[in-house]
Amino acid sequence: MTLPSPGYGITIRAELPTSINATGQLAVAVNSAGAVLTALDVVESHPDRMVVDVSCNATDEDHVRRISESVAALDGVEVRKVSDRTFLLHLGGKLSVESKVPLKNRDDLSRAYTPGVARICEAIAATPEDVRRLTIKRNTVAVVTDGSAVLGLGNIGPAAALPVMEGKAALFKRFAGVDAWPVCLDTQDSDEIVRIVQAIAPVYGGINLEDIAAPRCFEIERRLRSLLDIPVFHDDQHGTAIVVLAALTNALRVVDKRIEDIRIVVSGVGAAGTAIIRLLLASGAKEIVAYSSKGALHQKVPGLEGDRAWLARNTNQAGFDGSLSEALAGADVFIGVSTAGLLTGADIAKMAKDAVVFALANPNPEVDPAEARMHAAIVATGRSDEPNQINNVLVFPGVFRGLLDAGAHSVTTELESAAARALADVVAPDELNSSYIIPSVFNPDLVPAVAAAVRDAVARDRNVGVTE
Repeated sequence: MTLPSPGYGITIRAELPTSINATGQLAVAVNSAGAVLTALDVVESHPDRMVVDVSCNATDEDHVRRISESVAALDGVEVRKVSDRTFLLHLGGKLSVESKVPLKNRDDLSRAYTPGVARICEAIAATPEDVRRLTIKRNTVAVVTDGSAVLGLGNIGPAAALPVMEGKAALFKRFAGVDAWPVCLDTQDSDEIVRIVQAIAPVYGGINLEDIAAPRCFEIERRLRSLLDIPVFHDDQHGTAIVVLAALTNALRVVDKRIEDIRIVVSGVGAAGTAIIRLLLASGAKEIVAYSSKGALHQKVPGLEGDRAWLARNTNQAGFDGSLSEALAGADVFIGVSTAGLLTGADIAKMAKDAVVFALANPNPEVDPAEARMHAAIVATGRSDEPNQINNVLVFPGVFRGLLDAGAHSVTTELESAAARALADVVAPDELNSSYIIPSVFNPDLVPAVAAAVRDAVARDRNVGVTE
């Protein structure tokens, strides 16, 4: 069942008679409609009438309508307005540009702009690497999308994708002090996307690809990584993979199992699933069975190409060809990055003792978390209203903070593994338990720890082969 969420937070402004129990009746009406009351504020008060703002969380737009009707049905109550607090937050967008330097007089203008700025341009022309030192490039990331795979919404295009990219940029700034900017491209042609990003790259210290559909996302990332001298990071792939590896590392600590010894079933082999499997294999996993919407991948499946052919060669060595439910029999770990409602509690009950379930489909997971917890030792989802939320925001701010600080040119598997270890270790041994395998994004140690691990990984990579 979907629970009320701040994502559907509303404020109902109602006028009602002044009486000793008037506000209490409002609260009862809201609660009886199944909403979660979060605030009740008197905004006007008169001898015989008062105006009250009732804030609450709902589940969807139809639920909002039912809540409003419940309030309006009270004797003497008039609903003046219903405000959607999420829409209000987005009015005018979530980003702005601010100058870091004072512009109070002619001297300031002469240094920040003409004629003084010409000296800086000449310095960069003479020494191109100074662009990192003397411009925003050292701390700026482009959040690039074509709007073809946005959240759980699908191919909604670049304009509709912009609120998500704004949100991503806001998270970059809030958690890592990184200046990120949305770049929403009105094309889904891979060649054109690669060319555009290559052309704008001089401004940025890194490229965060976002919400680009598979399999084009793989090709676009590979080509940009070969063309650019700045790190290119497709967060839907690598951010998800890093958080999953970190969460799994701590889950296995709780249940006292080793990654080399476990059997893993993965549902979903798009951008996230493919990257998860690659990173798990690089981290020592030996036995993985991966499922697309058409069934288990193995080397006898005809017509596989590209990344799916690679997955078929490197997973499911036994050639298991049964259903997803059948694959779970005796499995230690289930990782879902696919679609809601694929499994039941009975399917989870088939898994090995002390099973780990990561049901990450959003907004509704592959299996009901409450049912899964009846049979699994550890359950994680992508939802903020469940324990053990696995979300990319735990990773990308720290990863890019470290990449920018190090002046990195690329992203490696070793760097991703280091970020995952650092993320896992933010949870101290005495904090670790089945309901706390991954830290909160608000943990002040999180971004510094991941950034430091990334900087160290970049330094190690640069020193490979160097002798004293």
